[in-house]
Amino acid sequence: MSIEIRPERADDAQTIRQITEAAFKVSTHSSGTEGAIIDALREADALTISLVALIDNEMVGHVAFSPLTIEGEQSDWFGLGPVAVRPDLHRQGIGSALIRKGLEHLKQAGANGCVLVGDPTYYRRFGFDNDSALRYEDLPAEYFMRLAFNGSAPMGRVRFHEGFSAS
Repeated sequence: MSIEIRPERADDAQTIRQITEAAFKVSTHSSGTEGAIIDALREADALTISLVALIDNEMVGHVAFSPLTIEGEQSDWFGLGPVAVRPDLHRQGIGSALIRKGLEHLKQAGANGCVLVGDPTYYRRFGFDNDSALRYEDLPAEYFMRLAFNGSAPMGRVRFHEGFSAS
């Protein structure tokens, strides 16, 4: 299976929404708002990186990266997510490929790091880890993880873009 990854195009929005909703419908940890979050980030021009995965020219996955604040200040750190893959193609490496490519794009753009909310078992494979000095107060600390690109991480409270409040 050959996976092509490319930036989102203007006409991809509806398919991204459908894939995201389908992927999170089968997730036990879903808020049910992931599709609305991506739409809100797009409308706010806050999709710093938005990549889609294609197999045989058919879209099968998506990953978003957006700006965040640390202690109320803009930063050169970004949030990963949502990431979604069509449910019938889970565990095929598509999500991993999207995440790796997105992280490469962030590094090339000069970002200093990335944070996410997710399953520690899954995200450690990309180098993400917990850091008690960097906090997100709306969930248990083990599900909030960071990856520093330059070896150092800021300290303080993280706030994702307001698009994450979409419902």
